Amino acid sequence: MSFIPQREKPKLKKVIIIFVIMYLGIASTLYFLQDNILFRPTVLAKDFEYKFSYPFEELFLNPEEGVVINALHFTNIKPKGVILYFHGNAGDLSRWGKIMEYFVQLNYDVLVMDYRTYGKSTGALSQEGLYRDAQFCYDYLKKSYPEEYITVYGRSLGTTFAAFVASKNNPKQIILETPYYSMSDVAKLRFPLLPTKYLLKYKLPTYSFMNKIDCNILILHGSEDKVIKISSAEKLFEVAPENQTTFIAIEGASHNDLINFEEYHNAIKDLLLQ
Repeated sequence: MSFIPQREKPKLKKVIIIFVIMYLGIASTLYFLQDNILFRPTVLAKDFEYKFSYPFEELFLNPEEGVVINALHFTNIKPKGVILYFHGNAGDLSRWGKIMEYFVQLNYDVLVMDYRTYGKSTGALSQEGLYRDAQFCYDYLKKSYPEEYITVYGRSLGTTFAAFVASKNNPKQIILETPYYSMSDVAKLRFPLLPTKYLLKYKLPTYSFMNKIDCNILILHGSEDKVIKISSAEKLFEVAPENQTTFIAIEGASHNDLINFEEYHNAIKDLLLQ
C-alpha cells in the first residue's frame, strides 16, 4: 500500500482544481463561441461594389421573412452548364467571387451565395435555416437551367449544404472539396477530450445525405489537411454510393491549396469538360 505524504495532498488538489477550471473554460468557450469559431463571417457594407473580370449580376434573394441572401451570378454567352457553389467558412463574396473566376474560365455559369451574417447577407444563423437557403438557391437556378445542367459544388463547410441539396434534387453531378463526415467528427478529432457531441449546435451530418444522392460524386482532399483531416473525408467516402463516387487524395496538399496541384485541375476538367 502506498501513501501520499500530507504535504503533497494540497499541491495535488490544487493541480486538479486548475485542470478542472481549464477544462470547463475550454468547453464553455467552444459552446458559447462556436458560431464565430465555425463560421467566421466577415461583413460588407451594403453599398460595397464587387469588381471581377467576368460579367456577373449581384442578387438579393429572400428565402424567408427576415432573411436576405446576397449572391453573385456569373454568366457566359454559351455556357456548358452552371455551378451552384457553397463556399467555406471564412471570407465573403468579395473573396469567393474571385475564386469563381476559375470556373467561369471553363465556360460555366456560377451562382455563389454568402451565408446568413456573411458579407451583405442577413438573418439568424441556424442549421435548418442554412439548409433552406441552399435549397432556395437551387430552386432559383432551376427557373433558368434544366437540372441536367446543374453541378453542385461544396468546399469545406459548404460540402454539407452541397450534399444536402444533391440529396433532395437531381443535379448532373456534385463535387466535394475537402469535405468531412460530420462537424461532430471534425470536432472530435480536434478536441478529443471534450464532449463535443453534446456541445455542438451544428452537427452538419454530411454522411446522412450521401446515400440519397443519385448522381456522380467527386471527392477531393489533401493528404496533409490539418483543418479537416483526410480520415474524415475517407469515412464519408465509405458511406457514399460506391458505383457513383470517385475519391482523389491529392498528395502533399493541405486545406486551402488544392488548386495549386495538377491533380486538382485534371480532376475538375475531366468532370466539367467531358
